[in-house]
Amino acid sequence: MALQCNIDSHGAHLRRIWGWSNLIAALALTVAGFWLAWLWIIAAFAAAMGLFGLFEARHKWCAVRALGIKTPM
Repeated sequence: MALQCNIDSHGAHLRRIWGWSNLIAALALTVAGFWLAWLWIIAAFAAAMGLFGLFEARHKWCAVRALGIKTPM
């Protein structure tokens, strides 16, 4: 099943920025996680959200819009 494009290039660009920002935050939390063990959970969540944001940007697809919710972007 192919995903139908539901965002324009501006929305995809913002999701790409959001995805990379989350991956950088996950890397920083991983480094900080060497001292505080519970940060690993947050780092894993940030990494997953970053990868999902990059997936959305690549396919010009938004999960929230696919559910029928109108977003301003």
